[in-house]
Amino acid sequence: MAVSRRTVILSAGGLALVGAGGWWRVSRMPERATAPWDLSGPTPEDVRLDAFRHAVLAPSPHNLQPWRIRLDGDDAATLFCDLDRRLPEADPFDRQTTIGFGCFLELARMAAAARGVAIEITPFPEGAPQGNRDGRLDSRPIARLRFTPREGIPPDPLFAQVAARRSNKAAYDLARPVDRRELRRLTANGEFWRIRATTTPRYVEQIRAIMLDALDTELATQRVQAETARAMRIGAREADASPDGIALLGPAAEAASAVGLLSRAALADPGSTMARAGARQLRERHAATPAFVWLVTDRNDRESQLQAGRAYLRLNLAATSLGIAVHPVSQALEEYSEMADLHARLHALLVPGGGHVQMLARAGYGPEAPPTPRHPLEAKLA
Repeated sequence: MAVSRRTVILSAGGLALVGAGGWWRVSRMPERATAPWDLSGPTPEDVRLDAFRHAVLAPSPHNLQPWRIRLDGDDAATLFCDLDRRLPEADPFDRQTTIGFGCFLELARMAAAARGVAIEITPFPEGAPQGNRDGRLDSRPIARLRFTPREGIPPDPLFAQVAARRSNKAAYDLARPVDRRELRRLTANGEFWRIRATTTPRYVEQIRAIMLDALDTELATQRVQAETARAMRIGAREADASPDGIALLGPAAEAASAVGLLSRAALADPGSTMARAGARQLRERHAATPAFVWLVTDRNDRESQLQAGRAYLRLNLAATSLGIAVHPVSQALEEYSEMADLHARLHALLVPGGGHVQMLARAGYGPEAPPTPRHPLEAKLA
């Protein structure tokens, strides 16, 4: 998913740009924006609210969090897409957005199960757009959910990892190979999906080359880069005010913003100094990748995309439990014209026998990653 650049913690070198009196501003991290990750407070009596306060922590393309939730009666809810929170340039068929909804649904299911409540999920109850440009997500519901207490629901062992789950965008330690036995624990097959992984250096290098070419293509495609720049939140103040999008945090970002070097306009221009510096940093981090995992479906319909999201969310939680960092790198899976050749090359490499790669992620060992900004649940209730 294009959840791949949600939070960028820049280096501390930018501190020289401000005086000592500006230290608090340039060192502050967002507080309100990360508050939803603290699940230690009182548990809502309504199991639906409990399920959804976990579900809003799900990953989504560019961290735009497109969920709108309507509570129905005492035991049901309907999930809609906020149509203003899609990415028509990078995700023209809303495939990645649909995968994000699958992540949301799986988190809700796990949280309800922890309360002894099952969720009956009816996807696209009023029909599903079918993946062409005229069939983008629309005002029809993504899913209807009915909550039913049920004895004997086993606790999900991955649920304990929800608050610790991250999309870790850092450079990974190339001197510390990923244990193949542990990586195999992340791979699985389901009715709609299968997960594959590799640590084989030659294969990793082939995937990495396509990934880096796709990153360059995305950064050089101005309309796509402009869309990404619009989703950026520069500094803690912006992240707290709008706890979504791609948060640029840390002393260097705050300092560069304070003196006018860092802005969305500069980042939207592929030729600007800031855009070029950001591109170099992204390439360096992406290149530091010792392993990859990918998720494949036989079909590319909406139900398969939802199921891919549910499977990816579980993969992310399983990796967290093993101390393995993962980071979706979606560029070569994007479906606009400039990416067509790389999209085809990646599929020829990863699924030569057919199928659709829904998710590709870096895997490795990296530094601890901070939580990304989130809207509180009440902001998502219709």
